[in-house]
Amino acid sequence: MNRLHRTALAAAFTAASLFTASAHAALFEDDEARRAILDLRQKVDQQRQATVDELRRASDDNASLRRSLLDLQNQIEALKSEIARLRGSNEQMVRDLSDLQKQQKDVQQAVDDRLRKFEPVKVNVDGRDFTADPAEQAAFEGALGAFRRGDFAGAQTAFADFVRKYPASGYRPTALFWLGNAQYANRDYKGAIANFRALLQQAPDHPRAPEAVLSIANCQIELKDNASARRTLDDLVKAYPQSEAAAAARERLARLR
Repeated sequence: MNRLHRTALAAAFTAASLFTASAHAALFEDDEARRAILDLRQKVDQQRQATVDELRRASDDNASLRRSLLDLQNQIEALKSEIARLRGSNEQMVRDLSDLQKQQKDVQQAVDDRLRKFEPVKVNVDGRDFTADPAEQAAFEGALGAFRRGDFAGAQTAFADFVRKYPASGYRPTALFWLGNAQYANRDYKGAIANFRALLQQAPDHPRAPEAVLSIANCQIELKDNASARRTLDDLVKAYPQSEAAAAARERLARLR
C-alpha cells in the first residue's frame, strides 16, 4: 500500500468518524427537540385543561349568579306584591276608619239631637226669663200659633191642655192670658173671667196683668154687668195707673157713666 493510498484511507476513516459523530449529535439533538416538543405539548394541554376548568368554573359561577339574581328578582317581586297588598290593606283601613268616624259622628249627632229634645232651654216670654222643656215650649208655641191663625176653638183647647199639663210652667201666666182671650173670642165670657183672675192671682205683677183686668171688664160688659165692669175698671186705674190699659179703662169709664 503506497503512501497515497494510506492517506486516502486515513482521510476516509476520518470522514467516516466525523459523519458518525455528526449523526450521533444530530440524533441527540432530535431527541431533545422531541422531548421539548412533548414538554411544550404537555404544558399546552395542561394550560388548555386549566383554561377549560377555569371556563367551566366561570360558567358554573355565572349560572349560580344567574340563579341568585333570579332568586333576588323573585324576592323583589314578592316584596312588591306584599307592599302592594299592605298598601291596599292600609288604604282599606283608612277608608274603614273614615267610615267608622263618620258613623260615630252621626251617632253622636243623633244622640245630641235626641238629648237636646229633652234638655231645658232658656226662653223669654213677656219680658220674663225662665227655662222650659222643649216639649213644653213646643206645646205653648203650637197653642199660640193656633190663636194667631184665628183658630180660637183650637187655641182654647190647646191652652187649656197646656195649663193642665204644666201647672208650674213659666209659661203659665201668659198661657192663662191667651186662654182667656181665646174664650172671649169664643164668647165663653165666664170662663175667660175665671182664667184672667187666675193670672192675676198667680202673677199680679205680670206684664199682662193690666190687660187681664181690662179684659175682665170687657167680659162683664158683654155679660151686661156694667156695674161690675165699672168697679173692675176703677180697680185697674188704681192698681196700674201708668199702664196703657189704665188709659183705655178711663175712656170706657167715661162711656159707662
